[in-house]
Amino acid sequence: MEMKEPTVDAGDAADTGGNGAADPPAGGHAVTAERDRLLEEKNELLELLKRRQAEFDNFRRRAEREKADVLEFANTESVGAILPIVDDFERALKTQTTDQVYAQGMQLIYQRLLDSLKKLGLEPITTKGQKFDPHVHHAVDMVETADVEEQSILDEYHPGYNFRGRLLRPAMVKVAVRKK
Repeated sequence: MEMKEPTVDAGDAADTGGNGAADPPAGGHAVTAERDRLLEEKNELLELLKRRQAEFDNFRRRAEREKADVLEFANTESVGAILPIVDDFERALKTQTTDQVYAQGMQLIYQRLLDSLKKLGLEPITTKGQKFDPHVHHAVDMVETADVEEQSILDEYHPGYNFRGRLLRPAMVKVAVRKK
């Protein structure tokens, strides 16, 4: 078998541009346009993916925050439902009894209940010797007196509580007002 040497046409030699690589054919402009279109489409899709990822992250954070709010609301409702029991314990502990063992048992149960509620986030509102604050106190009675400063709390009828930094129940109090 005889091998033939490849022949170089004069027109082919001009296409190499001296570096041995051929220039794109006349249809090369269409390939470049297609490449540019595909790059633009790729960049648009990447931007869309980034936006969707950011939206999903925001959704996830919002869902977690809403879940925490629902749990806190449920806890608030539960603790609020237990407060009348705490009030009953306080009234029961104020009664006189001759059975000291019974009284100590009641005091122990009451203290354990309060400790458990405090661990959950219940905080009593301080009233004695404080100034009346309509945001945390409910004035049930107003007494005219010159003995103490005006708007001072004289007595507490019903204790108030905050739960995790929010008012759960205002304290019902007796407030001093100036004599007219």
